[in-house]
Amino acid sequence: MRPWIGIIALLCSAGAWAAPKIAVTDLAYEARVEEYIHAVAASHNFQASPYNASGASSYAEFESRNSYIEQSELRKFSGDIKGEILKSRQFQLVQGTPYTREAKGDVYDVIKRIKAGHFKGADYVLFGTLSDIDFTQDINALDRTNSYSAVLGLAVVADFSLINTRTYEITSAFTAMGEGQDTKLVSSRDVRVSLSRPRVVKDVSKTLGEDVARQLQEQLGGGYQEPGQPALRNNLPRDEAPKILH
Repeated sequence: MRPWIGIIALLCSAGAWAAPKIAVTDLAYEARVEEYIHAVAASHNFQASPYNASGASSYAEFESRNSYIEQSELRKFSGDIKGEILKSRQFQLVQGTPYTREAKGDVYDVIKRIKAGHFKGADYVLFGTLSDIDFTQDINALDRTNSYSAVLGLAVVADFSLINTRTYEITSAFTAMGEGQDTKLVSSRDVRVSLSRPRVVKDVSKTLGEDVARQLQEQLGGGYQEPGQPALRNNLPRDEAPKILH
């Protein structure tokens, strides 16, 4: 009986597949911040008596310009990326430590952040950097009508690298894009129209997450599957299966 139990247990352990654990960062970016300070201080003092009078005044003006590079992470678009990764069932998701302004380090130095333990428990880190973000708003005339189309659009482009937290090898690299827009018909160019910025951001986040999941699956093996199809396994090293001790 024991041999059969051992064989069954061995088959179960061989069939078991533990997906690697992945942490997803928010989109890193840097921007130049311009500061302009203009301060004016003025005072006037006057004293008078029946015998004399005196007065004094002062004026000071200060002007300064300063610019610096600010680094941070854009936290609006990582939620749907994580959601699409979970849907694929190729990976287990773990939460990393977000980058903050108080952190004294380069937001792009993900290797240093890995060594510092910001992604504990993760086998891989999906590191994303913002390449371009573009908001557009316009009103266009519709052919053969007296109506106009008011459009608010947003496009986000980001570069991604999948990094092994043990060897620091880049396992996958690609550029993904998310797009969204809100459109309303109006009767005149001068009509004020309220377009939904939150809806546009939501659509961008959704399409960006789908593009990231698609390219991960294409590069790691198995090709891309439309939503609702059975999940494929990736070609990343799996967790070691349990062994039967005799």
